Parts: sequence; structure tokens; C-alpha cells
Amino acid sequence: MSGLRIGTRPSALALAQTRQIAGLLGGDPPAEIVTIATSGDRGGRDGEDKSRWVDRIEDAMLAEEIDLAVHSAKDVPGEPAAGLSLLGAPARVDAQDVLCGASDLDALPSGARIGTSSLRRTAQLRAVREDLQVVAIAGNVDTRLRLLVEGELDAIVLARAGLQRLGREDAVGAVLDPTRFVPAPGQGALALQARTGDTLVQEAVATILDNDSSACLLAERELAHALNASCHTPLGAHAAPAGCGCLQLRAWVGLPDGSAWVADELVGGFYDPAELGRRVAERMTAAGARELLQHAEEMVVAGT
Repeated sequence: MSGLRIGTRPSALALAQTRQIAGLLGGDPPAEIVTIATSGDRGGRDGEDKSRWVDRIEDAMLAEEIDLAVHSAKDVPGEPAAGLSLLGAPARVDAQDVLCGASDLDALPSGARIGTSSLRRTAQLRAVREDLQVVAIAGNVDTRLRLLVEGELDAIVLARAGLQRLGREDAVGAVLDPTRFVPAPGQGALALQARTGDTLVQEAVATILDNDSSACLLAERELAHALNASCHTPLGAHAAPAGCGCLQLRAWVGLPDGSAWVADELVGGFYDPAELGRRVAERMTAAGARELLQHAEEMVVAGT
């Protein structure tokens, strides 16, 4: 499909991701990239749900100002806006969290200051090393890495995928164990979104979607939906092909202070990733995950 208009956030990472998708789609004339600042980019609706990172882009699509949106999958709410659909994901890049500024998490001294913008990472860091000072940070990747150079922090935790897409893997000191630091649902994946029923866009995008990545994303999102997780709840969920037509789904929920958590993993059929997500959610619920998530949200709202 030629002349496709692709909407994205104006950040360096979002633009790098969208240029990749535009290159894969090709076309003559090539796709036009339209940058749209969301409420999150403008500093609005702070602390609310994930929709702040996609709201203005979804509005533009509904107004037919763009034809396709490229999102970081971990930023997409459980339910797209009415009239819009997620089409799937292209091939996923590495989903792990990485440590920057140090070569080993266990080698950091007691009391070391480690930065993250993620409630999940905060909970997982504290669950592993309660002696560390976990510091909330914000800004783009360059801004966060600058905190290391300026000596304000001893280390930071970032998504490996973002560093890969920005050509900054030189900043990686260590890859964190994904069995302890289970990534966020959708981390490392891109979610492509279009108007429901727009068959021309669907047909154009179908050529670049990856079946494995799309199935894994669906399993992770279904798990988050089934647990009623929100941006105030520390949740990790990561699915990967396990061979023989199966997917393995790993999940983690915990309290922000790291004092309690529940983890599980299960292998299920590739043919029904949503069912795998629901089954893991049921197992996690039986182990007390819902109570943990509710308590976690109460702690975040109370600022504790």
C-alpha cells in the first residue's frame, strides 16, 4: 500500500522504531511518518493509565489523519479505543532488562544508588537486593545514561530493546536474569494498530507481522488483562516459543518494596496463546497474585 501515513510519538526511540516499520513496508511513494505528541509526552495525566502514551495517536487514527500507528507494545492499554484494533507485532527484539553502569548487579556495594522509571523493576530490584537505594528517574535514554556519567547514580536498569534500536548497546554492563527480572508484558515488541475493518492497511501490514511475536504478545496481554493489572501494579510477563508448537509463559507479580511476590511459568499450545495467558493468570490468582496486586496499588496510591 503506497502513501501510508504512520503515526508515532516524537521521541528518538519511537521514531527509530517507526522508521524500521516504514522500511519494512516499502511502497512507492514510501510511507509518511507523522509525529504526534501524546498526553504523556506533554506531561499530562501523570500517574494515570497507559492510555496517556497512545491517546492522541488513537484520536488521529479515528479522525483518519493517519492510517497506522506504531507503539511500543508495553505502552498499549489492555483495550484499544473503540473502532481500533491491534494487528499484531513484527519480529520481536530482545526483551530482557539490562544493567548500565555496572558489570554485575551482585557486585554493587550495599547502599548503591540504582535508577529506574519502572515500578516493576523497582519491586524486582528490592526483592533481589533490599540493601540497594532504588531511585525513580525519568526522561529519554540519553537523559538517563547521563545520570551515570554525572555520577548521580551508580547504575540504572533499562530495556535492552530500546538500547538496541538506538544503537546504544555499548551502554550495557550486564543482562539481568529474566527468571528473576521478568520483563513487562510486550517489552521488546512493537504493536501495530489500525482502524477496525481497514482491509487495505491490514493487508499491507500482514506481510511484516511475525506469527511467534504476535502470539507471545497476545499471551502476555491476556495475562495482564485477566489479572486486572494496571500501571500501578508491578507485573512481569514474558512468553517465548518453546518448540513443538508450544509457548512458554513466565509471570511475576510483587509488592513495590520487594517484600512479597508470586512467580509462575507454564507451557501451552501456540494455537491458543490467549488461553495460556488465562491459565497462568488463574494459577497466579490461586497463589495470591490478585491480593498482592491490590496491595501494591494501594501502596503506590498512598506513596509508600
